[in-house]
Amino acid sequence: MTTAPGFPEATDGAQARALNTSGGPVRVGGSLFVHADVSGTVRERIATVIIDEHADMARVVAGRVATLMRERAAAGRPIVLGLATGSTPIGVYRELIRLHREEGLSFRHVISFNLDEYYPMRPDSIHSYHRFMWENLFSHVDIDPANVHIPDGALDRADVDAACARYEAAIAAAGGVDFQLLGIGKTGHIGFNEPGSGEQSRTRVVHLDSVTRRDAAADFFGEENVPREAITMGIATILQAREIAILATGEHKSGIVRRAVEGEIDRAVAATFLQRHPHTTFYVDHAAAVDLTRVATPWLIDEVHWDDALAVRAVTWLAGRCEKAILKLTQHDYAENALSSLVARHGSPGAVNGLVFNVLGAKIRGKSKLPRGMKTLCFSPHPDDDVISMGGILRKFVENDNRMTVAYMTSGNIAVFDHDVRRYMDFLVRLAHEHMGDSAAVRDLAATVHAFLDAKRAGQVDITEVQDIKRIIRESEAVSGIEVMGLTRAHARFLNLPFYQTGKVRKDPIGPPDVAIVADLLREVQPEIIFVAGDLSDPHGTHRMCKEAIDSALHEVYDAPGAPARPQVWLYRGAWQEWPITEATVLVPLSQEELTLKIQAIFKHQSQKDSAPFPGQDAREFWQRVEQRNKATSAQLDHLGLAEYFAMEAYVIA
Repeated sequence: MTTAPGFPEATDGAQARALNTSGGPVRVGGSLFVHADVSGTVRERIATVIIDEHADMARVVAGRVATLMRERAAAGRPIVLGLATGSTPIGVYRELIRLHREEGLSFRHVISFNLDEYYPMRPDSIHSYHRFMWENLFSHVDIDPANVHIPDGALDRADVDAACARYEAAIAAAGGVDFQLLGIGKTGHIGFNEPGSGEQSRTRVVHLDSVTRRDAAADFFGEENVPREAITMGIATILQAREIAILATGEHKSGIVRRAVEGEIDRAVAATFLQRHPHTTFYVDHAAAVDLTRVATPWLIDEVHWDDALAVRAVTWLAGRCEKAILKLTQHDYAENALSSLVARHGSPGAVNGLVFNVLGAKIRGKSKLPRGMKTLCFSPHPDDDVISMGGILRKFVENDNRMTVAYMTSGNIAVFDHDVRRYMDFLVRLAHEHMGDSAAVRDLAATVHAFLDAKRAGQVDITEVQDIKRIIRESEAVSGIEVMGLTRAHARFLNLPFYQTGKVRKDPIGPPDVAIVADLLREVQPEIIFVAGDLSDPHGTHRMCKEAIDSALHEVYDAPGAPARPQVWLYRGAWQEWPITEATVLVPLSQEELTLKIQAIFKHQSQKDSAPFPGQDAREFWQRVEQRNKATSAQLDHLGLAEYFAMEAYVIA
């Protein structure tokens, strides 16, 4: 994280707005350096704070909430909080719980109103927001249950409208919402205010957009199980809050963040209405901010300090904009696109072109330029991320006689269809009957499994026996996949980290047992190179959590006095996106045969083939995404005038 002296320091977005009269940098959260501004720039219409670390974001937002709570308590007045659900605010709730337990933050004077709830939805369902809030916040603090308000998804249809009116009346009777916490959906919805929601809308029943339902499919173990309606606060209700914080993390939110912050107010994107609110702060991580103009193309806004990394980004952008190879860019191209200062710094367009051409070319490493004979540990969050994301380099490392270990961090068992369990159970029964006699153990297991699956409700957590079968299915597929790459079962390690073992899509936080397992493996293998999933678009957050466990284990093993030298860390990305060539440290070319081999390894994951349980918004199969992604990376280099390759993988050496 970059830090610099002399910048004003704020504790939260509200203070940052007050300090940030010039649009310059402001520190938020002690030593954390972020960008903030009042109007953003002329392009930003909501004050936006970029905070890379999610723990820091949680501390900043929870700190603001805690400050307001203490101020109101000291004045003998209650505070009214508007609360959101989903994966993004969980960190804020965990920090509030910590403040309650360790610093005495009391919730006795808090009145809460939740944004929304699915309809119909029983409050005890594992999918209900009622249950979510009690599990993730309320049951851990001293709030009065009578002060907790969550829309009732179990009402008869005839009673819903009256209940919505009472919800609005209760908010008004409490004095209105003092601080509203929001997330943002891919459609730009806040709460469940889907495209088309009006600025004057109030608490009501809404029909859920198909994108929203698809996003929720993983939580419900299938889109067909997602309710088609929900109860939500309206836009007008949200805008009446005195202060609003909206959070977004991950690259998959970057497009809608830019639309909400920089675009025109539009009923098709509910979050744009927040531009009318004078005390809204958007908190985003760098991944969610990458499309903001000040991050993507800062030279279009103001003077910039040109270093080689920024020059590479600018020239690559310019070449794409002008549809020219890098070495063909002219003075006119630079002048017409606000890049004259870059040419002035280097003396001529040719000098800039040559610099960027050489920097990009130096990133390309074929097999002869890759490590040889090194102890290498590949961490794969799920049992297929290794071959999906780094199948090409994995094969090249094997060919270069590197000593390989592939560590599968989670079982991935929730991503196996029930029909696969039935199929494998039938195989075991037939095998037992034909080769081992009529095994009582197999018959008993089959009876238990079939009885459960026959009675299983949509989204119900699997019994242990079913979870184990699904885990074993994924493990056998993983071994089959690396065998295509020239490795064996002896090269595979299945860590089965505890945080994942909830049986649900939502996982426990990373804890000491998870870190200990990873740390023990590091001590055993003593790797010189490790591969880590560094992508920020995994919709379920598992990749991010696995990286958190690895980072903590690296600190434990290598940062103590007298510890061995840290291994080199190579970051790859998962099934959703590739590293941009401007960010990548290493670009690994693949031949047609090598890409075919990689796809064959992906095919070994039969439980994820044809129709994966959790494919995200991308309807393509994983092998199709890989093929198009790897070919697109090489094609971009070709268009820039560099060497032409069939396909290419990208990595960042941290």
